[in-house]
Amino acid sequence: MSIRILRKKKDVAAREPGGDMAGIYARVRERRQDYIDYDFTRKKNDILKTFFDLTQEFETLRDLYRICVAVPYEFLQLESRLYLVNEVSQELELVCDSRKGLVEPAAAAGCHIFLSEEPYEQEGSYVVPIMRRQYRDREFAVLRLSSPFMGMFELYPAARMSKEDRFFFRKYTNRIGYNIYNRIIDRQNIRHLKFINSLVLDIEHNVIVPNMYFKYLFRQLRKKIEELALLKGTIQDCLTLPDKRTDTCHRVNDSIGLLQRELNDYLLEVEKHHGNLSLFLESLFRRDHFEKGHLVLRTRKCLVEREVIQPQLDNFRARLRSRDISIDPPADMENEEMTLIVDVGLMAQVYANLFSNAVKYTEEVDDTHLGRRKALAYGREFIRNYFGSKKDGVKFNVFTTGPHIPEQDRPTLFNSGFRCRKDSDRPGTGHGLAFIKNVVEIHAGRVGYEPTEQGNNFFFILPLPPREVELELG
Repeated sequence: MSIRILRKKKDVAAREPGGDMAGIYARVRERRQDYIDYDFTRKKNDILKTFFDLTQEFETLRDLYRICVAVPYEFLQLESRLYLVNEVSQELELVCDSRKGLVEPAAAAGCHIFLSEEPYEQEGSYVVPIMRRQYRDREFAVLRLSSPFMGMFELYPAARMSKEDRFFFRKYTNRIGYNIYNRIIDRQNIRHLKFINSLVLDIEHNVIVPNMYFKYLFRQLRKKIEELALLKGTIQDCLTLPDKRTDTCHRVNDSIGLLQRELNDYLLEVEKHHGNLSLFLESLFRRDHFEKGHLVLRTRKCLVEREVIQPQLDNFRARLRSRDISIDPPADMENEEMTLIVDVGLMAQVYANLFSNAVKYTEEVDDTHLGRRKALAYGREFIRNYFGSKKDGVKFNVFTTGPHIPEQDRPTLFNSGFRCRKDSDRPGTGHGLAFIKNVVEIHAGRVGYEPTEQGNNFFFILPLPPREVELELG
C-alpha cells in the first residue's frame, strides 16, 4: 500500500468520530445531553447567551463585575451581590451590588455571607459558591492560587426562586467564576510580561553593562603579561652578557616587584567585580521574582555602611580615581552600628547605580575653600515622624559636584527610559534611577532629588526600625 493511500485513510479517520478526536466528540455528546436534561427555558438560555456575549464585549474586570449582577435583574428582577476573596487578607469582600454598582473600596461581607462549597439560603438570600478553575499544569507556578474559593454570589429574594431557578443559577455562577478567573489570569500574565520586560532592563543595566568592565581588566592583565615576556628576554640577555649582569638584575628585580603589585591589584579588582556581579545575578534571577511577577525581597539585618555602601564604593573607587573624582566619606557613618532590615543584594544595586552615575556625570566646580574640584560625597540623616507619627525615617544621600539638573527634567527623573536633555549624547540606558525607585519603594521607602550649592543630591528614605530610632535620635 502506498504512502499516499495511508495518509488519505488517516485524514478520513481524523474527520470522523473516533481516532484522536474521540475524546472531544464524547465530551460534546455529554454536554449536549446535559443541556437536554437541564431543559432551561428560552429566557434562561437567553440569560446565558447575553452573559457570554457581554463578557466578550467588555474587557475590564470592573465591567465584568457589573455584568454579573445586572443580567439576573434585567431578566428576572432578582437583586444580587458579588463577593470575592481578597488574595492578600483571605477575607470575603463585597465588590459589586445590583443596586449600588461597584463597591469601591471593597467592603467586608455581612455576617450572613460565608464561604461554603454548597449553596445555602440565609436571611432571605440564596448564596452560591464561586469556585476557581483548577489549573492542571503544576509547573506553571504563576497560577498556584491560595484557595479553591473565588467568592460567593448572593441572589434575593430567595422566596421568588423555584428549585429550577436555583439549579440554573448554580450553572450561571459557574460561568461567573470561569470568566473572572480568566480575567485575573490575563491580568497576571500582563503583569508578568511587564515585569519580565523591566527585569530584562535591570539585567542589561546592572549586569551586562558592568560586565563590560571585565574587558578593561583583561586588557590590563594582558599588557602586564606582555611586560613579563619582555623581562624574560632581558634576563636571557643578562645571562649572555656577564659584565651587565648586576645592573640588569637590579632593574629586572624592580620591574618584577612593580608588576607583582600591579597584577595583584588587578586580581583584587577582578575578584571584587566578580563577587559584585554574582551578588547582582543572585538577587535578580531569584525564582520568587518569576513566580510572583514582581521583585520579591529577601531581607535581613545588615550594617548599611559596612555591608552595602563600602563594598560598592570599593568596586567603583578605581573608576572614580581615573576621572579625578575625590570621595568625601561622612564622619557620622564610620564604624556605625545602625542596622536596617533590607534586601542586601537589591540595595547594593541601588548604590551601584548611584555610583555609576557619579562616574559618568560628576563635573568640576569652583569651591571657594578647596579650589577647583570634582567630588562625590555620601551620608545619612535621621528624620523624625517622616512616615507618620512615631514612624521615623533615615535619609541616605549621594551627592556629586556639577551643574544642576534642568528644572523641567526633574519631575520625570525616575521614569524608566528617561534621559536628561544635556546628557543625551552620553552612553546610558535611562533605567538606573527607575530601578532605584522600584527597589526603594518595595522597601516601603521614597526616592528624591534636590539641587545643592555645588551640585546634585540623589537620596532615598527608608523606614527606621523603632529600636534604632531610640538609639540614633535619643
